[in-house]
Amino acid sequence: MKFHGFVGPLLAVAAPLLLFEGLRSWSGYDVRMNSPHGHFYIVSSVAFLSTVIAVLVGVAGSRLRNIEVSFLALAFISLAEMFTVHGFATPGLVMHSTSLPGIAAQLSVLLASAWLWLSSLSSDHPFVAKLSRWKNGLVPAWTIALGLFALVGVLFPDVADLVPWNRNPLQSIVTVVALALNLITMYRYNRSYRYSRFPLQVSIVYSSAWLFAAQLIMVSGEVWMLSWWLYHFLLLASMIVMLVGLVLQYASKKSIADSMKALFTQDPIERITNSLSPSVRALILATETKDPYTAGHNFRVTMYALRLAEELQLAPELLRALAQGAIVHDVGKINVPDAILNKPGRLTDEERKVIEQHPVKGYELCRSLGFMKEELDIIRSHHERWNGTGYPDRLQGERIPLLARIVAVADVYDALTSNRSYRQARTHAEAIAFLNDQKGAHFDPACVDAWTALCERDPQAYQYPATMIQEGISLPGRTPPTGAAV
Repeated sequence: MKFHGFVGPLLAVAAPLLLFEGLRSWSGYDVRMNSPHGHFYIVSSVAFLSTVIAVLVGVAGSRLRNIEVSFLALAFISLAEMFTVHGFATPGLVMHSTSLPGIAAQLSVLLASAWLWLSSLSSDHPFVAKLSRWKNGLVPAWTIALGLFALVGVLFPDVADLVPWNRNPLQSIVTVVALALNLITMYRYNRSYRYSRFPLQVSIVYSSAWLFAAQLIMVSGEVWMLSWWLYHFLLLASMIVMLVGLVLQYASKKSIADSMKALFTQDPIERITNSLSPSVRALILATETKDPYTAGHNFRVTMYALRLAEELQLAPELLRALAQGAIVHDVGKINVPDAILNKPGRLTDEERKVIEQHPVKGYELCRSLGFMKEELDIIRSHHERWNGTGYPDRLQGERIPLLARIVAVADVYDALTSNRSYRQARTHAEAIAFLNDQKGAHFDPACVDAWTALCERDPQAYQYPATMIQEGISLPGRTPPTGAAV
């Protein structure tokens, strides 16, 4: 990553820390500001904004099958609940002086940092995969458990003294862990932002930067001094920048209209295009620029694969994963030279090695963009063969992910029935005969049988995509490529 990508986040960390040290160095400026009510109002503002963010992200997460969105919501749920305790425990306001305010403040930053860090991990990370098993109950379970923990702290504040959070070595350990988590989160989201330029990604970078600075000031400052107050305003700024990112990301009229259209449209093409994430849209446009045929091929494969998956009675969340992965399954071909991609004759051994790397290249690109494991399985494994002779990993039988097996059938069917500059398309009957001849060798027999039965029962399953998408497909608001029938 180029250094200039770090300049803003580094300044976001350095500026408040320099101000903090400056105030402490000039004792005349670092005055005591003992204001329990002012403290309560600032802390309440942070907790309120954090709650708003958690609700907004949580609502979005409930409509998406993405565990990382849930992690993001949990980060701000944790901050909101712990900072609420921090506010109630303000000395001289409601409760007597205890160690609870300091412990709640440190826990709020630590827990928020941990969930933000988890949200930055790839979906196929082993720990994320384990948590994904409980994704439906994770948010409510954590919210209730942390709420009960907070309630015990408020009702029995002296219990907090049993754990020496405000003393070393525990305080130093907590600080180092929180700082490390925020640094990793900043790096990963900054890297993702360079790929896709989403406002929410850069908001998380700056939010983590201010959590980093707030943690250092929190453990170094003297209570009620002006320099100590800085970390409260940093947390407030951290919440504001997240809200700005959410507004820029989701609240435009166009986005809302597209969401409604995606929910209620009956057109198969619109149902796919209106439900695509921004990162998938960007990859489709990049593919279309590289090769209009590949873009149209990807779209037809997606429509075939969705009909086949419905025939196999896959769950709705798997259908969404299938759509997101199938439509960019050949994105790795962006890096394949045109001379190889469109070569009319037989490929040399070296050229074949280049072309066989496209699933891995596509997998690596989409993994860095935060695609879910199911989508990544499609991108990496759609050229595997049932008998283990495929590529890139030589997987065999049911070791090949189911969604990849479905896409393999749709992929080859479309390749056979599409015209290219160097060959004529086969008929539907010829393509079906080829699939049946290769089931048990190239293809999962169950997938071939289901596709054959579907096409016999409903010819529109293969006729509609082939008619509507003849070369390329453009997203709404973009001029179709030359020759496209959309």
